[in-house]
Amino acid sequence: MADAKQLQYTREHEWVLVDGSVATVGITAYAAEKLGDIVFVDLPQAGSTVAEGKVVGEIESTKSVGELFAPVNGTVVASNEAVVASPELVNSDPFGEGWLIKVEFTELPELLSFDEYSALTGE
Repeated sequence: MADAKQLQYTREHEWVLVDGSVATVGITAYAAEKLGDIVFVDLPQAGSTVAEGKVVGEIESTKSVGELFAPVNGTVVASNEAVVASPELVNSDPFGEGWLIKVEFTELPELLSFDEYSALTGE
């Protein structure tokens, strides 16, 4: 499980863990809690090109449907098939086994720190 304080965040409630030129992306515990019980996840396939701020997937819960936005420009190098098969992983371990995609990027945009994200959510 990633340490929430060492991650970066988007205003769309996604977390980003940077390792070299690859960004692992998931939704935050705050977003998972607001969505409720997640029952379906649709993710882009490896090899797909994604653009920062554009919709790349969908997360459906018993309450609503949410969109997954790409936090970076790049190419998807992995989608978490375990989450597709067991969407509840996003609720039970959003910062660990519930990761969604890994994207190889060339430039990292400005993202929020833990403190900035906490201020945004009031948590």
